[in-house]
Amino acid sequence: MYRGDFINDEEILSFLEEGKNAGKDEIRNIISKSLSKQRLEPIETAKLLQVEDKDLIEEIFDAAKKLKEEIYGNRIVFFAPLYIGNKCINNCVYCGFRRDNHSIVRKTLTREELVEQVKILESKGHKRLILVYGEHPDYDGDFIAETMRIVYSTKNGKGEIRRVNINAAPLDVEDYKKLKEAGIGTFQIFQETYHHDTYKKMHPKGDRKSDFAWRLYGLDRAMEAGIDDVGIGALFGLFDWKYEVLGLLTHAIHLEETFGVGPHTISVPRIEPALNTEYPEGGKYLVSDEDFKKLVAIIRLSVPYTGLILTARENADIRREVLPLGVSQIDAGSRIGIGGYEEEDYIPDKEQFQLGDMRSLDTVINELSKEGYITSFCTGCYRSGRTGENFMSMAKPGLIQDFCIPNAILTFKEYLLDYASEDTIKSGNAVIEKELEKLEKISPKLRSTVEKKLKLIEKGQRDLYL
Repeated sequence: MYRGDFINDEEILSFLEEGKNAGKDEIRNIISKSLSKQRLEPIETAKLLQVEDKDLIEEIFDAAKKLKEEIYGNRIVFFAPLYIGNKCINNCVYCGFRRDNHSIVRKTLTREELVEQVKILESKGHKRLILVYGEHPDYDGDFIAETMRIVYSTKNGKGEIRRVNINAAPLDVEDYKKLKEAGIGTFQIFQETYHHDTYKKMHPKGDRKSDFAWRLYGLDRAMEAGIDDVGIGALFGLFDWKYEVLGLLTHAIHLEETFGVGPHTISVPRIEPALNTEYPEGGKYLVSDEDFKKLVAIIRLSVPYTGLILTARENADIRREVLPLGVSQIDAGSRIGIGGYEEEDYIPDKEQFQLGDMRSLDTVINELSKEGYITSFCTGCYRSGRTGENFMSMAKPGLIQDFCIPNAILTFKEYLLDYASEDTIKSGNAVIEKELEKLEKISPKLRSTVEKKLKLIEKGQRDLYL
């Protein structure tokens, strides 16, 4: 066993080996447990990961779809990433922002540039952002907190940002407290790979990021500081994807057992090409589209109540295929170069990697509306105290839908009135009407409450939620 943290390489590998022996009935029993909204144990997830039978894989997919529908409904939460600075002291071999990559233009947004980027995002209709930073002494708790305050205070007509999430290097408890005071939503850290030897190979010795345990326990410190919504993720393509899924589950269980609540979100990025970065060309562990679909569905079954994020790293076609398998959050209209929202195309010398889906926010929303999904920009839970353990106590039995769908309807109506194209207005209003009909069957009183708020929105009021 590796000393110093809760990830046991040998144990995870032994689970995967043992998982190869599961019979069909055992797999179906595991699926049934998940459908009862119980988190799976690592050995149970390992058995799902080893399924090769096509019929059983389809049963896994069907169960993932059903779980997502029962817990979150057919709503999809939208957000946008905003890269603040790409200075970095680390030399991660797969990253375009690595220290020794001299093809990258180093840039940190000034206050004025940050305001302009936020106004552009607000003009498209965004209400939720995740701010992204390299690992550098300049990007400490004070700096991150100040950028958050700037974002929250920047308004553009009816536009405003109501939730700011953070993706940054691990901090100490005192710095996390500064982010809590500034109104952080979720703090997100990706371990990249949970496999110790692979982590060492990817993160050269002597760099801050080479400290596996410092990064692994970064979210423990965040929760100790009072940030009760945290997000985890692995960069799929660095090591065996099956191992990484179990690493993510082990991390979720650790947080659950230590703090009473697991991660608010799990992200599933696949490694993508970057300027002047050879890795992962020809990489042994690159994840196929079919395996990617499996891992998303199995994560949904493993932690039924945790938000699952699919980003614009993936191209539009694979996003269409993966979305129904349990995804609850996506980004759209994204640009990941520093200052990238002033550009219409790639700016590779300012980007960490290449995006796969460059479609506009309105285009993606319109497509999903025509497929029956309802767009949500909801931030009501965060501002009503439904975070951390409080949120999970409602998410696990599926009660969070009583808030998710009404608030999705209200925030979507804002978008349709203020930002949408004519075609999206038509498809979006049709979705809202169908959702109101569903509410009628659940609770006529709830439908009436939502309709009253919709009328207020139509008269010009904004930011109404349950």
